[in-house]
Amino acid sequence: MEAILHGILLAFGLILPLGVQNVFIFTQGATQPNIFKALPATITAALCDTLLILFAVFGLSILVLQLTWLRLGLLIIGIVFLSYMGYSVWNSKPARRDPGSRLPAKKQIVFALSVSLLNPHAILDTVGVIGTSALRYAGLEQILFTAACVAVSWCWFFGLTFAGAAIKKLDGSGSLMIIFNRCSAIFIWCTALLLLKGLF
Repeated sequence: MEAILHGILLAFGLILPLGVQNVFIFTQGATQPNIFKALPATITAALCDTLLILFAVFGLSILVLQLTWLRLGLLIIGIVFLSYMGYSVWNSKPARRDPGSRLPAKKQIVFALSVSLLNPHAILDTVGVIGTSALRYAGLEQILFTAACVAVSWCWFFGLTFAGAAIKKLDGSGSLMIIFNRCSAIFIWCTALLLLKGLF
């Protein structure tokens, strides 16, 4: 029970803050015509998080934290990617005004993979915090800890998708989504600047 509660609290603590991944999943829920059309992004993000959690628990954290060049590489890739992502979010229009701005399933999957696996903060947090926390457990307890982290991740991303869909119903003109997109873009650029600071 302790391992399960630890996993739930730790996973919520890591996933709760507003991040590029969260922004993207929420936006898909708000811009797609229905929940089912947003599922490719939701499921891809949840699978990527599951993969990172499994890698963290089974020792990837030690590799990433010890190899300086790998950490620097992740930071550089993350800065470039976040700069582009911020530009895209800033210039995106509400789907009701521009149906062409809705991402098809393939693009949703590619973007979800990018924001999940090219985000240094997400990788370092997952492998550093969850990976090191998992070291205190063994056998069944470690499995329960890992399962709790994975379950929180899946519930969170589906919850974000539903929240985005709910906001869409309240935002008839699309003006709320424009404000949200602009604020999200600024947040993403600030994240990129923080990563840039980490290089020096």
